[in-house]
Amino acid sequence: MAESDNIVVETAEKIFADLADPQTINNDRKDSWQEPLWQALSEAGLTLSWVPDDLGGSGASLADGFALLNAAGRFAVAVPLAETMLAGWLLAQAKITSPDGEMTVLPASPRDRITLDADGALSGRARGVPFAKAAKHFAVLAHGKDGVSIALVDASKGRIEAGLNVGYDHSDTVTLDKVQPVAIKPAAKGFDQTNLMLMGGVARSLQIAGALESMLDISVRYSNERVAFEKKISKFQAVQHNLARLAGESAAALAAATSAADAIASAKSFNDEVYLEAASAKIRCAEAAEKGGAIAHQVHGAIGFTMEHILHRYSLRALAWRDDFGSESHWAVELGKLVANRGADELWPLVASR
Repeated sequence: MAESDNIVVETAEKIFADLADPQTINNDRKDSWQEPLWQALSEAGLTLSWVPDDLGGSGASLADGFALLNAAGRFAVAVPLAETMLAGWLLAQAKITSPDGEMTVLPASPRDRITLDADGALSGRARGVPFAKAAKHFAVLAHGKDGVSIALVDASKGRIEAGLNVGYDHSDTVTLDKVQPVAIKPAAKGFDQTNLMLMGGVARSLQIAGALESMLDISVRYSNERVAFEKKISKFQAVQHNLARLAGESAAALAAATSAADAIASAKSFNDEVYLEAASAKIRCAEAAEKGGAIAHQVHGAIGFTMEHILHRYSLRALAWRDDFGSESHWAVELGKLVANRGADELWPLVASR
């Protein structure tokens, strides 16, 4: 994931720099920036990066898409880029062509389940669905008597209860009541809801890692500008210590997230190695989001808590992303179950090999 050699990331960063400047967005109370940003991302083929050419996408590699999500996290992008990419990826698992426009995935939590009725209709309730209110279509993973299926659903056919997460982005509840899908096909053998949660979890881990990188940059810059007692606060040992801790959290999150992304990109299936990497990344990045955000705000003092300052765009979104596709505590429990069932001696070679 060498970003300097990644044309996908270079394209995305140019678009973000031109159309998603955090301070400009923060000052725009009418959200007039959203449509031009989404249009630019769509025209560049970035929203369907993980969709093959023959299914309506741009056919980028998994590694390129993961690097793109990390860049999106560095800009705290508040449009359904990650969600549309995941939806396109999910539909591609069943060879379903992706439509144009915003999408999101159902379910977005390991606790929720969508069922496939005998007549082909979909029913169920999914909570905490990111950007459901903005989506034109849902990519749905459903359980039926013959196994798991993947479906494309017109978002207008579902009932959406609007909600917001702590980052003030849509996190909605979607109810499907005997909804007939636009298209539906069986999932590949062995593909299940856990695979979707792991993929979504790694996407969020990369976004958190990106947000932490920006929080570190903002905090270092501020400490070199803010003067107290006739010297820059970056000269105070306590502030230096806090910045070092923030740098450590940022580095740990990036290492965990990119390692998990590399594991998925190089694996042929969602095996135990992928499970270990993805679950561990979500746990570590969620922890870093909490600790890193607190440190960044402490460095900034009172000004960092104001809505006029851009810091909250990163810290609050990083906190919100912790809960999507399985919380830190969920994956800690599941990881513990895997170790207990398989044994540390059996799993350790998978970790040591990386």
